[in-house]
Amino acid sequence: MNEILRSLHARKSVRAFEERPVPEEVKRAILEAATQAPTAGNQQLYTILDITDQALKEQLAESCDHQPFIAKAPMVLVFCADLLKWLDVFEEGGAGPRRPGCGDLLLAVDDALIAAQNAVVAAESLGLGSCYIGDVMEQCETQRRLLGLPEYVFPAAMLVFGWPTAQQRQRPKPPRCRLEDIVQQNTYRRRTGEELRRMFDKETANRSFEEWSQAFCKRKYNSDFSVEMSRSVRQYLESYL
Repeated sequence: MNEILRSLHARKSVRAFEERPVPEEVKRAILEAATQAPTAGNQQLYTILDITDQALKEQLAESCDHQPFIAKAPMVLVFCADLLKWLDVFEEGGAGPRRPGCGDLLLAVDDALIAAQNAVVAAESLGLGSCYIGDVMEQCETQRRLLGLPEYVFPAAMLVFGWPTAQQRQRPKPPRCRLEDIVQQNTYRRRTGEELRRMFDKETANRSFEEWSQAFCKRKYNSDFSVEMSRSVRQYLESYL
């Protein structure tokens, strides 16, 4: 296994950081790596917000499901799917563009997330830990106000970075599903109950499948934050429908 593959296998989410800053040259290297990501038609359908204002970090920590570690992270980036800049380009050039649709949004979200993952991989190679914050898609009205997001700009992901504490470095990475449970050939096939139970046997060593699935559904899928995220994303989608 080469160095890049080892890094990809070792990387895990980090939510506790040492109290030391990320040097500007390291931040720049991460940002430059992000902008080298694959992109649809070389359009780079994203804008990256570098959150340096501490008061804003603290507000985002509250609006993103009350997670204090966001405010403590020395480096915070928001990757926005940005169709507005291309709409402005086309209008500036007299091209007579149509209004963006749902397909355009999903393509821009793809671009933004690919760039975000480049930043994660670059940070890992430099010894920095990172954590994705999907909660930035919640509280549409609040995030729009805090980040100054106009129509056709969607916060696809937030990332926090910092130097992991010793505890975080030593913490085991949660096991992933087996490859054969994830990869299917050519066409999609719905999994049987037996296959689903085998897929998640890593979660059921000390409790039944029913106990685990019901608890996880309550904590994640049926949670208040998940319901709010769907409501909030629907608000963003109104511009594209």
